[in-house]
Amino acid sequence: MSFIDKFLKATSVDQAVKFALLSKIWLLFSGPITLYLISLYLTPIIQGFYYTILSLIALQVFMELGFYLVITQFASHEWANLDIDDSGSIIGNPSSLSRLISLGRLVFKWYAVASGLFIILIGTIGYYFLSNKADTSISWVAPWLTLMILSGLQLWMLPFQSILEGCNQVANVYKFRLIQSVLSALVMWIILYLDGGLWIVVASTGSGLIVNITFFSTKYFNFFKTFFSFEPAERILWQTEILPMQWRLALGGIVGYFMYSLFTPIVFHYHGPVAAGKMGMTWQIVGALGPLAMAWIDTKTPIWGMLIAKKRYSELDQSFYRASGVSIAVISLGALIVGFAVYGLNCYQHPLAQRILAPFPFALFLLGMVVTHFSGCLSSYIRAHKKEPFLYVNIGSGIFTGLLLWILVSKFGSNGAGATYLLVALVSLPFTLNIFLRCRNEWHKE
Repeated sequence: MSFIDKFLKATSVDQAVKFALLSKIWLLFSGPITLYLISLYLTPIIQGFYYTILSLIALQVFMELGFYLVITQFASHEWANLDIDDSGSIIGNPSSLSRLISLGRLVFKWYAVASGLFIILIGTIGYYFLSNKADTSISWVAPWLTLMILSGLQLWMLPFQSILEGCNQVANVYKFRLIQSVLSALVMWIILYLDGGLWIVVASTGSGLIVNITFFSTKYFNFFKTFFSFEPAERILWQTEILPMQWRLALGGIVGYFMYSLFTPIVFHYHGPVAAGKMGMTWQIVGALGPLAMAWIDTKTPIWGMLIAKKRYSELDQSFYRASGVSIAVISLGALIVGFAVYGLNCYQHPLAQRILAPFPFALFLLGMVVTHFSGCLSSYIRAHKKEPFLYVNIGSGIFTGLLLWILVSKFGSNGAGATYLLVALVSLPFTLNIFLRCRNEWHKE
């Protein structure tokens, strides 16, 4: 075994993690290029509109109501008794197959309705919100309306990905996401160079949608054909099986919007598009660390679900502690590197330093991200059991975040935003840890 193979094994890098890491590494490579091009080709005002639009798109959480998290967990438990044959069709236990098919049909219908509501409701809300700060010299209406249609279609594709992840097709899903990330970034760079303004987000979303459609209609055509050609004899009951977990995740997702996506719009409201642009670019940089480190966690959740279904708890714990240890180390190291880089940009008075927050509020967000990531690892382990006991912690955190944001951002600007994020993360961590320990001990007694 070569040194590289030993290193990959020691750091729990399997095929799925490899593609996940390549995708995140690409984002780390392409992200600075994108940020530089945005600072070069977009005015500070257009930059503010760009990041505010991204935050408004995140309102989709109010439409899909946490279903994508539920899909992966429930599919993984059924997939413990299923497999894919050489033609790409699903084979295995008839009961598990029926339940998986019924799950798929349910979520495909759910997201079709959610996508339509998203286009109409969020499109209208966003239009009126942006109109309040509109600059007549900025063309934002046509990009916004076009983006809403494309984002609605992208939302409808989400359950297809979640089904595949739950069915342990994680390596292929992350390979597809890598291709999607590369194409979206290249298209965005071209549109930026052509001075496309806010059309960059439209082009990026459109290219991602094309990759989505191509992926599902080619490689997994026979896989998804099963969902429409097979009549399930046994069905998953939404009211008794899914709803108890989903409504908790739905509330948690809505609360999560206030915890993660409300920062830029509030800065936009109180301090204008230029300040919102700095907040948005900072949030993009900080937010890139989380998905990179979560590669070790997200790629393991389908496997954890299968281990739980078979009650192999010792293997489950071993896999979790190794994956979470590596994940936390990665995000901590990443936060240090980014923090020093931001400090260096300010010391040398680089122009990019004028497009992001100052080092102090930036550091507050980095520290908050590390603490939040630790809580996220614990939550992923517990949710693999098809249960959601974090509802009240999430609601409390969301309310706390919303109240502090309105108060502190209005008075202290970006410093108030950073302080809010870190404080809420620190306060919620002990509650999350307590729930993790209690549930793990209770559920694994058998």
